[in-house]
This record gives sequence, structure tokens and C-alpha cells, in this order.
Amino acid sequence: MRKGFTDQDVPNMTGQTVVVTGANTGLGFEAAKVFAGRGAEVVVACRSEAKAEAAMEQIRQAHSSALLKYVPLDLGSLSSVKEAAQLINALPRLDLLINNAGIMIPPYELTADGFESQFGVNHLGPFALTGLLLDKLNEGPAGRIVNTSSLAANNGKFLFDDINAETGYNAMERYSMSKLANLVFSRELDKRLKASGSKCISIACHPGIATTELSRHFPWWVMFAAPFIVLLCNSPRQGAWPTLMAATDSSLQGGEYCGPSKRKQMAGPAITVSQRPIDQMEVDKLWDLSVELTGVDYLRNAG
Repeated sequence: MRKGFTDQDVPNMTGQTVVVTGANTGLGFEAAKVFAGRGAEVVVACRSEAKAEAAMEQIRQAHSSALLKYVPLDLGSLSSVKEAAQLINALPRLDLLINNAGIMIPPYELTADGFESQFGVNHLGPFALTGLLLDKLNEGPAGRIVNTSSLAANNGKFLFDDINAETGYNAMERYSMSKLANLVFSRELDKRLKASGSKCISIACHPGIATTELSRHFPWWVMFAAPFIVLLCNSPRQGAWPTLMAATDSSLQGGEYCGPSKRKQMAGPAITVSQRPIDQMEVDKLWDLSVELTGVDYLRNAG
């Protein structure tokens, strides 16, 4: 009986090209390192070139023959997303898009385009990037899109009437909404891809509770308790296991949700986990709103 998916289960990826957003740190870095070690060309897509170069040097130290490329990407700027997509679309091929980058409970701020930062960076940016790369992904035999959600999605709700938190800002509430959006988008994307006849599939994942830099905005009392919390957490390497499963497990058909297998999905090897049901009207509203706000329109009539 299978006990769960780890980095040891990732197959040979020679010849494949993988884009990992936020690959300079945390889960994205750990996933990128594994992909590179399995022979894939890895595109490190993040804001800081200096941080990307440092991450790529660490990966090369582990895998001297690693094939790595940096593409500047700020998910809080739609113009940056479009520029990154142009660079990626110019590559010979694209097999995997890992929508990994995100922010968690920052102070209230707006993106360059005027969106509440967590909804903008965590959902709208990846939504736009995915749409702009879809034709390239469709060129290959079996493109795959991985969308990183969170356990926080379980408590999320869509606040469509105040999408930019103009009437009040609860950072955790907005984070949970953005992560619910990731999960709903991933499942609906797969549904629409299948309806359109595409060979691409979309799979969601969550890392459980992992010790990553996302926690840098946590309040002091959480940081005070961190030495005790960490005992229950996945390391960044372990936290990347659901991402690796979603990206490479050949048994997945699309639409699944991968997460840790132990401690109520907080830690352990990756397995497929259940997803909370969402009313289709809310799903369609999220999709249409995302198109409206980003200006990136795709698969609108394939639902």
C-alpha cells in the first residue's frame, strides 16, 4: 500500500522545461532544486535578480549540471506578468507551470494595478500568467499547471462586494480568500481545459504547515511560539512534496488536490486530499471577475 509521495518519487525530467514562480526561496526553491536534479530546465521566475542568482548558485552546488534560467516576475504588476510571459513564450518548450509564489498576511497595501495585495499577488497574477502561457503549454504533449493553495482555504470566503478591502482589512481573512481562489481556480481551470479539448491538466496542492519565509509577517506572539510550532511543521523540503506530486505524479488526471498525509494534513508525504464544495455561481463569478480585473480572457466559454 502506497504511503505517500516524496521527492524520491519524482521521475526523470530530462528534456522538460518547468517555470516555478517564487523559486528563489521556500517551497519554490526546494521544488526547483528537485526538478533541476531530475534533469529539467528550470525557469526561476521572481522579482529579485540577486535573490534568483543566489538561489540558482545553491542549486548548482547541489547539481553541477543544472539547467537554470532567470525571468523577472512581479505578480503584483500585470505589466511585469505580461513581460515575463513574453520571455517564457519565446522558449523552445514549456511543460510545467508551478504557480507557487505568494504573500501572507502583510500590512494593507495595493498592488501596482490597485488590487488588495494578497488577492492581487496570490490569485490575479497567477490567473493572468496562466492565461498568457496557455498556448505555449498546449504545444506540448501533456502540459501541466500546479496551483499552490493552503489549509487556510478551508476558512476562506469570497468577499466580492469589497474585493479590495476598502471597508476594512483583516489580513488573515484576505489571505484565506486568496488561497480559496487558488483552489477554486485550479479545479475550474482543469474543468475548462477538458471542455476545450486541451491535453493540459491543472492540479492544486497545499504544503500543510511548513516553515517558510511566508511567515515573516506573522504577529509577535506567533513568532514567540515558533520554536514549539516548528515541531509540528514540515520542513521546506517536506512542504514541497505536494507540489512535486502535483507536478509529476503520472497517476493524476487533473482536478486533484495534493496535500500532506499526516497530522490532519499538516505534515507528511503527499497524497490526494478532499476539496470543499463551492457553489458554481461563485466559481463563475470568480472567473469572470478575474478576467475583468486582469484583462486576460481565456476559456470563458469552456466552462
